[in-house]
Amino acid sequence: MLRNTVSAMVWVNVVLVAVLAAAWPIHAQDTKAQDATSPYPSMAPIEQYRMDRDAEIAMARTAAPASISRDAEVLVLGQKNFETAVQGKNGYVCLVGRAFAGPLTNLEFWNPKNRSPICYNPPAARSLMPYAMKEAGMALAGASKAQITDAIRTAVAKKELGAPELGSMAYMMSKEAYLTDRDGHNLAHVMFELPRDGVFRDPAFFVSWDPAPVIEFNVPVGHWSDGTEETASNTH
Repeated sequence: MLRNTVSAMVWVNVVLVAVLAAAWPIHAQDTKAQDATSPYPSMAPIEQYRMDRDAEIAMARTAAPASISRDAEVLVLGQKNFETAVQGKNGYVCLVGRAFAGPLTNLEFWNPKNRSPICYNPPAARSLMPYAMKEAGMALAGASKAQITDAIRTAVAKKELGAPELGSMAYMMSKEAYLTDRDGHNLAHVMFELPRDGVFRDPAFFVSWDPAPVIEFNVPVGHWSDGTEETASNTH
């Protein structure tokens, strides 16, 4: 029942996003231009990105409604990469993302405050999560953003990484998330992952994963994963 409710909210909000596209705050920007003005030009000490293991597991599960997250595989940030902390049963994978495991176009790529609980559905876990894993592994090994970008570009060229599978999507509906330093810091939303050469091109709708062939359709929803309404008082 909860999943049907979330689905209904998603498609209602698709229409709202289409109407309000000009006001949508998440969009692709030139990576070099972002880096030139980034408040986080390099990685902070690694301990600033780490969490207590049990707290990280609990936060990861808040990304999606319990009907999804309670049977999902849960990953935590280990010494060399994200690693499995809880085995799953339904094909979904939940973790607390860090900005350095997300789009390379993000101005806050090295922001140590970022905590982004996310639950990937099975197609996204197979086709999009490998980007996050490669980026996180390189970041933890001390690579720069430029080196990570080059490695992603090379992996795409060699077809080691590719476009999202059909039906790829993810939940980011955690009340506990810290997604950005911008006002509000958080947003309950779901994401639809599409090939970057697909039919949807307006950057007002999407976040580009350039140089990966991925473009991300972000759709706000009106409730957090626990079913409570998202209001201004819920934000950090």
